[in-house]
Amino acid sequence: MKLRPALLLPLLLLALPARGGDEGAFPPVTYPATRRVDHVEKLHGIGVADPYRWMEDQDSAEVTEWVRLQNGITRSLLDRVPGRERIRKRLTTLMDHERFRTPFIEGGRYFYWRNAGLEPQSVLWVMDSLDGEPRVLLDPNTLSEDGTRAVQGTRVSPDGRWLGYAITEGGSDWRDWRFLDVATGEPLEDRLPRTKFTAPAWSHDSEGFWYVRYPGPKEGEALIQVNESPKCYYHRLGTPVSEDRLVWEAPDEPRLRGGVEDTDDGKYEILYLGREGKSWVAIWFREAGEEAWRPLFPDHDAGYSIVDTFGPRFLIEESGPDCPTGRVFFVDVSKAGDGPLAREVVVPPRPEVLDGVSVIGGKICARYGVEGRTRVLFFSLDGEPRGELPLPGFGTALGFGGDDDDTETFYTWMDVTTPPEIRHLDLASMKSRVFRAPEIDFDGSRFETHLVKATSRDGTEVPLYVTHAKGLERDGSHPALLTGYGGFRITLRPWFSVPSAVWLEMGGVLAQAGIRGGSEYGEAWHEGGMREKKQNCFDDFIAGAEWLVKEGYTRPGRLAISGRSNGGLLVGAVLNQRPDLFGAAIPQMGVMDMLRFHRFTIGWAWTREYGSPDDPAMFPHLLAYSPYHNIRRGIAYPPTLVMTSDHDDRVVPLHSFKYAARLQAAQVGRNPILLRVETKGGHGGGLATQRFIDEVTDEWTFLAAALGIDLTTLLPE
Repeated sequence: MKLRPALLLPLLLLALPARGGDEGAFPPVTYPATRRVDHVEKLHGIGVADPYRWMEDQDSAEVTEWVRLQNGITRSLLDRVPGRERIRKRLTTLMDHERFRTPFIEGGRYFYWRNAGLEPQSVLWVMDSLDGEPRVLLDPNTLSEDGTRAVQGTRVSPDGRWLGYAITEGGSDWRDWRFLDVATGEPLEDRLPRTKFTAPAWSHDSEGFWYVRYPGPKEGEALIQVNESPKCYYHRLGTPVSEDRLVWEAPDEPRLRGGVEDTDDGKYEILYLGREGKSWVAIWFREAGEEAWRPLFPDHDAGYSIVDTFGPRFLIEESGPDCPTGRVFFVDVSKAGDGPLAREVVVPPRPEVLDGVSVIGGKICARYGVEGRTRVLFFSLDGEPRGELPLPGFGTALGFGGDDDDTETFYTWMDVTTPPEIRHLDLASMKSRVFRAPEIDFDGSRFETHLVKATSRDGTEVPLYVTHAKGLERDGSHPALLTGYGGFRITLRPWFSVPSAVWLEMGGVLAQAGIRGGSEYGEAWHEGGMREKKQNCFDDFIAGAEWLVKEGYTRPGRLAISGRSNGGLLVGAVLNQRPDLFGAAIPQMGVMDMLRFHRFTIGWAWTREYGSPDDPAMFPHLLAYSPYHNIRRGIAYPPTLVMTSDHDDRVVPLHSFKYAARLQAAQVGRNPILLRVETKGGHGGGLATQRFIDEVTDEWTFLAAALGIDLTTLLPE
């Protein structure tokens, strides 16, 4: 593959016409004075300017004041957009309905999350029988008055007696795990400090659990301190944390991550190991009571996960180079020796991509993704077909959790215009019934969704899910929003959300691009958009945008793009490469500095996806598309709303700060470059309902102004 040298990019961009945002009308913006420094760092023999390096000191008085002024400018523009309150009112109306997450069963009890409508956080309910009276088990709304303390993660013990739950502050990834008695609701004294990127794994006897602990952040360094040197402990309920037994550590490899659990029968313990720069997790095992670990899959050569165990026979789900769409097989660990174990394949690879596997009701339940459709197939434990679950068609089914001896399970069904419906499945009769269904003031029958294909630069066909009003005239007049992700094997499926529903009611076309980097077509699709092939993601996304214009759904001045996290990186890179193609952009929590991402919190773990800037072979690729480094003066960028949160300790906000500052300095014309910083917010999880409504109100208000949408004629007052 030929590189696109970074030195050629300015010439290409300067040749593009200055357009974008010509549909809307923003008043002129005066940005706060932003200090530039003459900081040039030589990397692999190339001098790289970093004029906003000082913003990496995110808690400094200068950065704090700069953020305050930037938020003030954003508020002054968005609060004056006509029809803004109509968006807020409509979002509030549609959010105000009873919502559920897929229930799960532990120890004969039924657990599910429910939000009555506008509660800041959803509440965990429990029933002692399927027809029993539900009762509140855990209400996160009692944790704080402003909703900034949330529960992000729960674990119920196998006997259904104990609940572990993780409290987060202001959206941080740091977790404080607490525990309570399910029968009485009484809290236990046990607490786990300094946990991150992990959850307790209960032992089979429910007497304790394994967990991973990181060194806590130093004062004032929560957003920059590198997360490394984890240790795995075993904690027995009712004992002090100081007495927890150290199970695993790697003092000579601070960036080796490990986690332990045991099998349901307690006969074996499993060790999962993730290594820096590797895409896959290695698996080791030992019999209970043994000291030494033995290799099961030690080479990080494919994606393995243990689905279930039957004595020494382990049922394994695999995806990787040898089976890019996934398969399921047994291995007998009692025969472990010096070489690899023999594999008894029970579910061979299929054309569809294997999304997940469980063993429920004595059968293997395999979920597949098929271009916007979910297929759920059942097999006996020796691989004989046992039928397919009937589903409506185009849409997404989630859930199907449980144990081998369960007689029932739950799943959620939805599509882009159908709100999530919770269904109960009897595993003996294979019949489903509605367990909980929302009542929402949204008429999804007015809209339709199509799967189409756009042709990327190298000829690859890229799937697009396009939703719009029925009978839409393709005259290029409609506002359109294109979203994508393209990384870390994350597959985008047809998904209902209230913000999307309101966007459709605003007259918008909604398009979702299944670009490379995800796993829409298996591991080969993922590998086609990672490391030195990352440019394929951007080419795929651009192809989707060009298809929407060519087919008459929209035109460049009315086409917006949005993405979060790795999707924010996508938007930033594409905006640099094709500013002429878009009328607005919203990069959210984006990884914008591809030369320094690995120096903060957990960013080093992403080198397996992006490659490392310390690697001379990867450096040119990263420099060629890094959003922060490829902003060029003399370009009329479309109106852009850069979004981040002040407590995001995953993709730290310095990425967005530096990117927004450089884009403001480079911009020509009157299209605004705005920065919105959520206070006491993180990477997106646990955001209180009202703050979520505020956030989406700002997004849709910005797009309405940028794309020229007349809200007064589309949304009710």
